Amino acid sequence: MIQKKIMTKNISTGQKKLVADWHALMRTFIQPEDDAARNTLLKYMEQILFGLHEFLSHNVGFTEAIPLKELGRRFTETRLSETPEKKLADVITDLVEDIAPYAVNVASPYFVGHMTSAIPFFMVHLKTIVSALNQNVVKLETSKVVSVIEKQLQAKIHRLIFQKTPEFYREHVQNPETTLGVFIEDGTLANITALWVARNKLLAPKAGFAGVEAEGVPSAFRAYGIDRLVVLVSALHHYSIKKAVGVLGIGNENVIALDLDNNNRIDLPALENQIQQLQSEKGTKILAVIGIAGATETGTVDPLRKMAGICSRNNIHFHVDAAWGGPTLMSDKYRHILDGIELADSVIIDGHKQFYMPMTCGMAYFRDPHHMDAVRYHSNYVIRRGSADLGIKSLAGSREAVSLVLDSALKIMGTRGYALLIEHGIETAREFAQEITSRNLFQLVTPPELNILTYRICPAPLAEKLAAAEKEQRHEINESLNHINIAVQRMQREAGKSFVSRTTLTKGARNGERIVVLRSVIMNPMTTIEILRQILDEQEKIFYSVFKNYDI
Repeated sequence: MIQKKIMTKNISTGQKKLVADWHALMRTFIQPEDDAARNTLLKYMEQILFGLHEFLSHNVGFTEAIPLKELGRRFTETRLSETPEKKLADVITDLVEDIAPYAVNVASPYFVGHMTSAIPFFMVHLKTIVSALNQNVVKLETSKVVSVIEKQLQAKIHRLIFQKTPEFYREHVQNPETTLGVFIEDGTLANITALWVARNKLLAPKAGFAGVEAEGVPSAFRAYGIDRLVVLVSALHHYSIKKAVGVLGIGNENVIALDLDNNNRIDLPALENQIQQLQSEKGTKILAVIGIAGATETGTVDPLRKMAGICSRNNIHFHVDAAWGGPTLMSDKYRHILDGIELADSVIIDGHKQFYMPMTCGMAYFRDPHHMDAVRYHSNYVIRRGSADLGIKSLAGSREAVSLVLDSALKIMGTRGYALLIEHGIETAREFAQEITSRNLFQLVTPPELNILTYRICPAPLAEKLAAAEKEQRHEINESLNHINIAVQRMQREAGKSFVSRTTLTKGARNGERIVVLRSVIMNPMTTIEILRQILDEQEKIFYSVFKNYDI
């Protein structure tokens, strides 16, 4: 064996350099280099494993007011080092002392701006074990029992969503010929998977045509006598829908975003009218209608049961994007908000959202256990014909056994434990909405249906002016308010004490006026109404200090 020896002495200093020979490599590969590395690892890992949230609060930044350009200047070296640069102890110390302070402490109860939050401390333990096992769930030969457990978990969540009979699940739980769902990296890939299946079902093989998956979209259009496929969804759809149809060759301009009703849900008359219009157009087919169960911006849930009825009558694939709201089904108190989801043809859920898992975990489920046959792939060296390999019907190839993390978490917490988290978020969001409406400086824009709401700074006298204003004056006032809300949100973020996000909505302002709103996601179980009041207090303080001479 040829070993690559590196000079071990720095001539100018006499200090030993790190060595990149086979002996050093094996020592690093199998165990810590020395006691210093072991002690450093134990020092920090003990804090992480047994005091995660305290560790994060002490070591992780919030939203440090350091310019991105300045951070970028620290990381400009583009050459990979041929020899080891640092020992494990030094790398760990750097991660904790030099990197973590400039990360974002998404676990803080004051971080209420995005769909990423605190995770239960035991998730780190589970993730560590799963990483150590390093199972690859593409194939039984690299996962074995993990694939069996994943099939079982898929059946459990499928049952949570679709509520089929016990006999149905006995038949399909470990059936290698059928597929109830698939784990994938995130909600975007889950949406792509669902629409991929829908496309292949719609443009399936027939006499003289091998199917869209084999021959491609142009051939499929010719075989079926169509010019375009369209997807219908509300204006609050997640951007991954456009990604999905772009990847599938349908063209993201064929995502038709429909108007909202007064409750920020898809307008049903508009949906029915659009379907009738499209069905009358020669050469146009509807690929899918998508219902949203927890819109990213407002948290609202479309009327799923009624949408399912419309799709059934018109023989259209009904897909539900429940990336956010899906786990609400575990709450007996609030699962009715998702009434009708069991009638969908496909449903997606993000595990790293309200299943409180570490990044990343997405899932797609199908009411019919044969629907995923439309995306079946085989190879001679892996996922062979006749095997029970889960990778046969999956957009992903090699992937981590995140299903073990979720399966274990459900055993630790139970659906009732998850329900308590979800109910806390919904009920705290409602309290927050009441607090917002009680203050003269703020205007509630979209009340919470689940645990997301939007509001904006809009002093009461100005709100009265808006209500009576003509179009031009209203536009002028809203533009001014947009400027204020953007400024306050930025200043609060840079102050580093708390964080809400912002977005721009057209609903909630008459005649489609675009308004900037502050968006809060109440997910962290440690976020209380007292903390939310402090966040509002801080926004008021910023407003009155910066805009004290504002003419209302």
